[in-house]
Amino acid sequence: MIEGILEESHALRRHRNAPLLREREQFLSHLLRQGTSHRRVRSIAAYLIHIVRLLELTSLRDVGNEEIGKAAECWVSYQGPHRTRKAGKTSASSFSGVARKWLRFHGRLTGKRVSENPWAENVRDFTECMRSPQGLAPDTIRSYGSRAAVFLKWLANRGIPLSLVSLRVVDEFLADKAASGWSPMTIASQCQALRNFFVHAATRGWCAPGIGRGIRSPTVPKYDGLDKGPTWKEVRQLLDSTSGTKPATLRARAIMSLCSIYALRSSEVARLRLNDFDWKEEKFTVQRAKRGGLQHYPIQYEVGESIVRYLTKGRPRCPCRHVFVTLHPPYRPLKACSMWQITSRRMRRLGIASHHHGPHALRHACATHLLRKGTSLKDIADFLGHRDSKSVGIYARYDTRSLKEVAVGCLAGLR
Repeated sequence: MIEGILEESHALRRHRNAPLLREREQFLSHLLRQGTSHRRVRSIAAYLIHIVRLLELTSLRDVGNEEIGKAAECWVSYQGPHRTRKAGKTSASSFSGVARKWLRFHGRLTGKRVSENPWAENVRDFTECMRSPQGLAPDTIRSYGSRAAVFLKWLANRGIPLSLVSLRVVDEFLADKAASGWSPMTIASQCQALRNFFVHAATRGWCAPGIGRGIRSPTVPKYDGLDKGPTWKEVRQLLDSTSGTKPATLRARAIMSLCSIYALRSSEVARLRLNDFDWKEEKFTVQRAKRGGLQHYPIQYEVGESIVRYLTKGRPRCPCRHVFVTLHPPYRPLKACSMWQITSRRMRRLGIASHHHGPHALRHACATHLLRKGTSLKDIADFLGHRDSKSVGIYARYDTRSLKEVAVGCLAGLR
């Protein structure tokens, strides 16, 4: 198998003569099946020889993180004949990462993962509990979990056990974050997550009961008169500027087209699969993030063209059935947070002065554009996948002139 990765005779000879050839080949084959590039696999194969040598392995045995760390330090300081290039800043972490993955693949890595935090089990239990009975959107669950982790990390840094937390401690945490620059909106979101977390923590006996009910969010004006998204002219500028043939550019254009033309949430775009598009009937299906269920849309020409160009010229060939995947192997579905980075980076590069950046800003721009065209709030609510027209009232507040123009025809049906 190693012959399919390496070509030079001296490299083949070195790999064949090193211990644990079969175990190394099994791991390399696994990486290739995952879609890892041959170039990366060759690099990992070279690391494995040094890992086996520095860990003094003649047969597989249990190895812990401490021993791996010492071997990584030896590798960084090594100056012998096996060193082909000077050690860099990431040499130790690369060595340790490959060693842990290889040993974990064979079930020989002992101890907790290096990245494991003392509060990680609490966060996992909290998020798992939210998945089934409450029916929360996956992005909401992830957000609550990450916000709970921020608080628990703050506690750990101060040596405060969760069992001794009181409402006063929570208030100190919120005051500390406000002093560090958190906005009232961010703190309000943190409070919402902490209320849910402490209700769960009380049922598990991790803390005193009643803390969740006592957490009060700061007052945040719902309508502050500021545009939350770019103008429609700026959206068009953003889409027109995203041109080119690079896979990253083709993917970005397709994503931003869906977020602006159809006002889809980033999580809804991330969940799109290849079979959600019926090109013969010229329609596609969206699984709604918040109200659930499926919603069908006609494929608008511009959006369809962007997606086809990405699928035929930018998307890698891989077993993954999601429409949007990572650029580099192993190929996997693109996360919603990555879509925020893709959109916000391009908006900032163009100097678009928007209160928010990212896919939701494009969603807001689409809704405001529909309102200015005279579309009723009921129709906008249906288009955006809201449960009722009350949810889209915010767009009307940001464009009172347009609201007056369509009030007679559009709001009459809402009374």
